[in-house]
Amino acid sequence: MTSFVRTGGVVVAALAASLALTACGSDDDAGKGSGSDAGSSATPGDGQGSDGAGTDAAALEGTWVGLTGGKNVTVSITAGKVALVADQAVCQGDVKDMGEVMLALKCTGGANDRTMGAIESNDGKKLVLSWDGGVKDTLTKAAPGKLPTDLPSLPSDLPSLPELPEAPSAS
Repeated sequence: MTSFVRTGGVVVAALAASLALTACGSDDDAGKGSGSDAGSSATPGDGQGSDGAGTDAAALEGTWVGLTGGKNVTVSITAGKVALVADQAVCQGDVKDMGEVMLALKCTGGANDRTMGAIESNDGKKLVLSWDGGVKDTLTKAAPGKLPTDLPSLPSDLPSLPELPEAPSAS
């Protein structure tokens, strides 16, 4: 398994994690139906578009991949939910209509350079995001069901993954 991780398993794991996260909602939003945020989420096909970037939420749907500063960045958007894996950050959140379509994320591990993102451009093949932390990502849309082939190789000095304990047997 170690050789698999060193040859691309991390990319697969990052993509799988980002896709899994898109199906998860935030516990903070559970049961809330009022307040300033209520109904502000832009969902695909709801007609809430952006005048500034010319992008609506439906045009963002899919998985976007690229390199920023030599590091892999993956953004997956499904039904108004966003998952991002970049460097050592894992973030999730929503597509929001704030006068323009924005990506509003919460990240683990104290990462804060990709919490509010504006769409600079999106032509359906290339997406440019500007983040409030000063980071700018230029991403390419991944073909559905296919992993991108133009990603760089992983470093050879990655640590080994620990062995998983045996699952208890059902009696």
